Amino acid sequence: MDIINILSSELNIKPQQAKAAVELIDDGNTIPFIARYRKEATGCLDDNILRELEQRLNYLRNLQKRREEVKSQIENLGKLTEQLIVDIDNAVTLAELEDIYRPFKPKRKTRASVAKEQGLEPLADYIIEQSRDSNPEQKAMEFINEDLGVLDIESALQGAKDIIAEQISDSADIRRVLKEFIWKNGIIVSESGSEVNPTYDMYSKFSEGVNKIASHRILALDRGERENALKVNIEIDSQRCIDIILRKVIFNRECLCREYLIDACTDGYNRLLYPSLEREIRGALTDKACTQAIGVFSENLKQILMQPPVKGAVTMGFDPAYRTGCKIGIVDETGMVLDTTVVYPTPPQSKVEESKEILSSLIKKYNITVIAIGNGTAGRESEQFIADLLREINPTLSQESQVSYMVVSEAGASVYSASKVGAEEFPQYDVSLRSAVSIARRLQDPLSELVKIEPKAIGVGQYQHDMPKKELDTALNNIVEYCVNSVGVDLNTASYSLLSHVAGINLGVAKNIVNYRDENGKFKSRKELLKVPKLGKKAFEQCAGFLRIPESDNFLDRTAVHPESYEPAKKLLELCNNDIKNIRKRCNELGDIEIVAEKVGIGAPTLSDILDELEKSGRDPRDSLPKPMLRTDVMDMSDLKEGMILTGTVRNVIDFGVFVDIGVHQDGLVHISQISDKFISHPSEVLKVGDIVNVKVIDIDLNRKRIALSMRDINNSQSANM
Repeated sequence: MDIINILSSELNIKPQQAKAAVELIDDGNTIPFIARYRKEATGCLDDNILRELEQRLNYLRNLQKRREEVKSQIENLGKLTEQLIVDIDNAVTLAELEDIYRPFKPKRKTRASVAKEQGLEPLADYIIEQSRDSNPEQKAMEFINEDLGVLDIESALQGAKDIIAEQISDSADIRRVLKEFIWKNGIIVSESGSEVNPTYDMYSKFSEGVNKIASHRILALDRGERENALKVNIEIDSQRCIDIILRKVIFNRECLCREYLIDACTDGYNRLLYPSLEREIRGALTDKACTQAIGVFSENLKQILMQPPVKGAVTMGFDPAYRTGCKIGIVDETGMVLDTTVVYPTPPQSKVEESKEILSSLIKKYNITVIAIGNGTAGRESEQFIADLLREINPTLSQESQVSYMVVSEAGASVYSASKVGAEEFPQYDVSLRSAVSIARRLQDPLSELVKIEPKAIGVGQYQHDMPKKELDTALNNIVEYCVNSVGVDLNTASYSLLSHVAGINLGVAKNIVNYRDENGKFKSRKELLKVPKLGKKAFEQCAGFLRIPESDNFLDRTAVHPESYEPAKKLLELCNNDIKNIRKRCNELGDIEIVAEKVGIGAPTLSDILDELEKSGRDPRDSLPKPMLRTDVMDMSDLKEGMILTGTVRNVIDFGVFVDIGVHQDGLVHISQISDKFISHPSEVLKVGDIVNVKVIDIDLNRKRIALSMRDINNSQSANM
């Protein structure tokens, strides 16, 4: 198997690109490092293609390994033929390979294995041969053996049919043809199960084609079945399936063996083949649905982590609650905690005026300009309280001191607060106050704060708890790694949680970096990293370019320029008379980028990246994205009227639509059919989490707390992707 050519063909890249990427991966390089700092070698393959290549590379290598295992196991049985070797080598998926191996796979005791022990396999072969002058009943007399349990002709023939039925079920060719037929013609059908659950009412009498059913419906059916609320199966015309088998098996219609073969084929299909294929196809549907759901979750997580930070603002975190009071955490512009307290503006205490007085005093004392409100229990009442407070306090403040707020998802905040990370960071605070601080920091810098939480706890997907854990964790951790390395990390302020996601740095090394920083003070240069215990040359190579040191005397340490390119960067600056402000213009005056790159001793892609870094002078790439929408007032759901045009923020993107926060503490749903005037196959084609959009209210259900929204026929120039 030529893995390089397969990767090249499937990913639509050149063989030399695939070969270079594979060699770099095999040499222990991380994907972020390869994507950023080995562009000349890979021909500028980006992070997404490299991750897909790595995943496919692992699959193909596992496939090749399994091929050799299957050959060896069949050879040990003495049944490996030239044709089997060809079939095994031509299998392009693990499923195809396992179908080939199926007849040789050790089985538990079956009707066929019992019949083989009774010596009936020659009789089964005799029937399958379909000789012109064959007589099955007469032949069966030769196999009657009371000691082996074959008492008469009927039991001999039945045993032979059991063997044939299992052979049919194990036939790779028959399984392939039937699988294709069921994929094309099968119908997924569901009905109510033993447990009553209104959530699944729409699936109580449901049917849809196997090849047409949407992924989110598959996941809903799977969950309903697990909860015994639904019974689900695949319906198919059994007789047509049996006819397909008969055409494969029977070639002599005049033979006396024909009726026995028909019985064996029918039994093999009904008892063995169909149940097996139904499980396999439903498993494949679930795998496909999970892959899509993980993709949507990953993209949503990426947008959440890459939301622009609210910089330079002293921020109040407001964690809503009822009986135990609302927890307050105040942090300065860098996220350092200034103060904490508890107020009781919500029932049953309802100390509204006292709470206003306390918060007003804190706002003025610390010059707070932004309040982050968690969206959990008592969130609606808390938002109303803050809106009322701001109506009273803002007129008394100067223009630059005006206070606004934003409702922040608190998904996973309790997980962080009770975690080892939370306890290590704030041992002096109880769990609830840690949540308030985390909520404030989420608004200030979503990436730095959310990396402390298990990605799937952030809650921006669908059916995430139903996903295969390993695949979901891998995909989400890849996204976190991508985001952290894309933005870069301040080496002198980052937590070990954030550092552990930098390319080449594991959790142990991240903690060593923080310990070194605590003992020796701030890092003065990137080279100093080599003094950190267990951070060797390879790890340094991988991580150095993603770490920033704003305090360094070497200004290149403040950029994403890798230390290996410092000398070429300095040569470039010399050629451009150290005119950083006009560096690209000066570079263009020297000639084509390839010519300049050759002069300074690097490749053109690396030179282009260096120019970008020198031009932007360490700017955060998130700053170019649409800013979060801050509010000063709030509406109630009862204030909504059909036809109202509102501005909101996309909070979640799923297969059938998007949920939008319109400021009424209840996200509205824009169904996929209402997103665009043009046809789209998935909402992510148009929208992403964090987009600011205009929406029209088309339906309000106060009893069920549901809001239906539309984006059709509305100007959405504010949306990043519109």
